[in-house]
Amino acid sequence: MVVFCFLVDQTRKIRRTKPVAGLCSRCRRGAQVADMLTATRFCCIPFYWRSWKAIICTFCGATLKSYR
Repeated sequence: MVVFCFLVDQTRKIRRTKPVAGLCSRCRRGAQVADMLTATRFCCIPFYWRSWKAIICTFCGATLKSYR
């Protein structure tokens, strides 16, 4: 008998933000440069972290551009 259990979730956290000149292309509000941290877990055990920068909207939260 073979049983496969794939329970994976991914969380994104914003560590720091700085204002940036420009507007969101979706809602026309202000944007920020953010240091992001992505953590991927498998069955409640974290096994992968990645830090990256992104330009995000302050109003709708959309990721406008990412720098990996």
